[in-house]
Amino acid sequence: MPAASSSSAWQRCLASSAIGSVLGLALLAGSNGAWAATAVVDNPSSSTVPAQSEAIRPYRVHVDEAKLADLRKRIVDARWPDKETVSDVSQGVQLAQVQELVKYWGSGYDWRKAEAKLNALPEFITTIDGLDIQFIHVRSRNPNAMPLILTHGWPGSQFEFLKTIGPLTDPTAYGGRAEDSFDVVIPSIPGHGFSGKPTELGWGPDRVAKAWDVLMKRLGYTHYVSQGGDHGSVISDALGRLAPPGLLGIHLNMPATVPPELVKPINSGDPAPAGLSDPERSAYNSLSTFFGRNAAYGAMMVTRPQTIGYLLADSPSGTAAWMYEKFAAWTDSDGKPERVLSRDEMLDDISLYWLTDTGASSSRFYWENNNNNFSAAAQKTADIKVPVAITVFPHEIYRAPKTWAQRAYPSLSYYSEVSKGGHFAAWEQPQLFSEELREAFRPLRTAAKNTLAQTAR
Repeated sequence: MPAASSSSAWQRCLASSAIGSVLGLALLAGSNGAWAATAVVDNPSSSTVPAQSEAIRPYRVHVDEAKLADLRKRIVDARWPDKETVSDVSQGVQLAQVQELVKYWGSGYDWRKAEAKLNALPEFITTIDGLDIQFIHVRSRNPNAMPLILTHGWPGSQFEFLKTIGPLTDPTAYGGRAEDSFDVVIPSIPGHGFSGKPTELGWGPDRVAKAWDVLMKRLGYTHYVSQGGDHGSVISDALGRLAPPGLLGIHLNMPATVPPELVKPINSGDPAPAGLSDPERSAYNSLSTFFGRNAAYGAMMVTRPQTIGYLLADSPSGTAAWMYEKFAAWTDSDGKPERVLSRDEMLDDISLYWLTDTGASSSRFYWENNNNNFSAAAQKTADIKVPVAITVFPHEIYRAPKTWAQRAYPSLSYYSEVSKGGHFAAWEQPQLFSEELREAFRPLRTAAKNTLAQTAR
């Protein structure tokens, strides 16, 4: 994989963003490690737990058996549409594919195994800005591990990242080095999973980004890095713009790099203009096809999240089709997502949305965002001063060209193109994804320590 840019670039970015008023606290390494100012008490029964509004409470997943019985009954009683009149997926996901998946969901799939996977991990919940935020928090055995917050997208969830926890927190067991360890925090976006559902307007990317910073500080971290794809990229971009003290850098696998002059012609389906390089023309055409043929789901969720919510709250088969179509289209699988994700893995995610009844609330995040997530101007990427790392996976919605990335992100310090993986990069290729994060953030560890040591003098 391509090497990251020189550590001096990271240092310049750090000097302009992360060395804020509290930065000098970061590397006074004691028994709690280099990145934490104080120990964090995760047991709310302790007398040292803060006020309830800021308490970090243990969390355990358990779905009532009655909900599972209701799901199975709805699957048996499903009313199906007639078969598509084409031999491909141009009219949408094919009837036979959805019927096969839903049949297995009702007769062979076991949600309790998904629960067990989650409950085998340290899960917590805390209230931030009036809303409950549920999260997974796995600490590395390495006391100098770098804190990392991972943010999912739609139709993803915490399940996307479960296979990366081992490689990230214990890299030596997966061919890496101990000094590349991470402490991992995996929250559910408000309105998704087991986090609270907003009952007021305003929970868009910026507000979520602010909540993530509160969460990391509440966990005792003075410094951390952020990673995201899909919504997670948008939220990580927002964090980068906000540049709260302690944010050292961000990593994106769905960056916003489209130049301003190309946004309108892409959306209009115009032919690629002259003068584009081959990678730029490929990216242009991929996005033009996406907006012209494959983005109806987004238009629906941006404009009418409540309307689509009725379907997603009432029909398991509708929910499965709505989500499976994206697994098929966006994984690096030639339209057959079972090649990279098992049926159980996909149904873990689909079941999470169904059992938490978050079809409408997750759709409202599109309403709140209501922005072009690929446009550099719309995402105000030029305002980001912290170091930005980008990994391009080949079957992402578009492959961000390096020329666009450099123009969009002035603080770009790492750019890598890898050979396999799609939109759900961490889920599809957890080892490769983890290796990219180690590589991308490695210079930042050294640069941060050197810069902070100079600041402390």
